[in-house]
Formats: sequence, structure tokens, C-alpha cells
Amino acid sequence: MTHIQTDRNQKKDDPARLQELIRLAELREELKSMLKPSRFEHSLGVSYTAAALAMKYGENIGKAQLAGLLHDCAKNYDDETLIALCDEHGVVLSEEERNSPKVIHAIYGEYLLETRFQLRDADVLKAVRYHTTGRSGMSLLEKIVFTADFIEPTRKEFPGLREIRTLAFQDLDCCVAEILISTILYLRSRNAHIVSDTMDAYAYFSSLTGRRIHE
Repeated sequence: MTHIQTDRNQKKDDPARLQELIRLAELREELKSMLKPSRFEHSLGVSYTAAALAMKYGENIGKAQLAGLLHDCAKNYDDETLIALCDEHGVVLSEEERNSPKVIHAIYGEYLLETRFQLRDADVLKAVRYHTTGRSGMSLLEKIVFTADFIEPTRKEFPGLREIRTLAFQDLDCCVAEILISTILYLRSRNAHIVSDTMDAYAYFSSLTGRRIHE
């Protein structure tokens, strides 16, 4: 029988990781009370998928789980309520963001992470902030959560999703580029406004990977 050799210096039970797991379980229960069942299941799917991508690419697994779990914590508010809450709590929205309310849950979600959930990790905050739009030069954690949100298991199948899921575990930058292409084409098909963060992200990752929209 083959045994896996473990690091002798590694503690059998890591107290910090144990506390992290306890906190994650508590946050799951709190989030469950905040979201519709389908949105909660999606959030769990993103958390698990982000953890898998973190293992693949060497990111902190706990941060990936946390950001994935909480990325949609503000999703149950309607557009008008989100704008009103941002104004009430001093969360600054650009004119472009006000005209593209579907991205505001991520902005207010970052605020909730700091206030309601008392989270201060800048990497996690930014991963939640940009999980919908993307941005130029995203960090590894941001790319992981952005991708996990798109490919998690409860997503309904659509043309190209299977290939993007495969690519996610082969080349993350190429995967992000393909997600941005898919998103832009979808928004164009609906005559929806595309925010500058998304177009900047597309320009950055298309230049990096050579993957472009064929007009």
C-alpha cells in the first residue's frame, strides 16, 4: 500500500485553518438567510469552483472559497434599492454604473463585506468588486472568482460553456479572455450598455492572449 508522505513540520490540525473553516461555515448560514435558494446554491457552486481553481493555480484556497461564497451577497436587492442603498451609505457610483445597474450588486457587495461581514482583506474585496465586470490587470484571485462565477456547475448550458470550463483548468488568462468575449457578444445582442471596466479588461486580455472578437 502506498502512503502519501506529509511534511513533518506541518501540524496535524492547523488552528488558523480550523478557525477559517468555522468562520466559513458561519458565513454560509448567514448568507443562506440573505439569498433566494437558487442564488445561494449558485454561491456555493462558485465557492467550490473557486477553491478548485485556486488549487490548480496556487492561490490561497481559503480566500478563493470566501470570495466565491460572498460574491453575490447583495444580489437579492432590486436595481432601485441598490442605488438608494449606495447613496445612503456613501458608496460612490459613477454615471456609467448608475446607467448599468446590473453591475451595482458587486459594488455594494464590497461594501457589505467590509461592514456587515467585517472583512478587510483587500484581495477578497477586489475579487468581489470585479467579479461581474472584470478589469484590466486582474489579480489571480480576481480572475479565479470571475471565472468561477461563469463556469460553476449550476449554470445552465449554452453554446461554448463546455469548452470554457475545460479551458479554465488549462490556461486561466485565455479562459478570462473567452468569458469576456462571450459576455460582450451577449450584451451586444441585447443592445445593453457595456461598462468601460469590461471593455478595458477585454483589451488587456485579448492583447495578452491573442483571443479577439471576430467582427
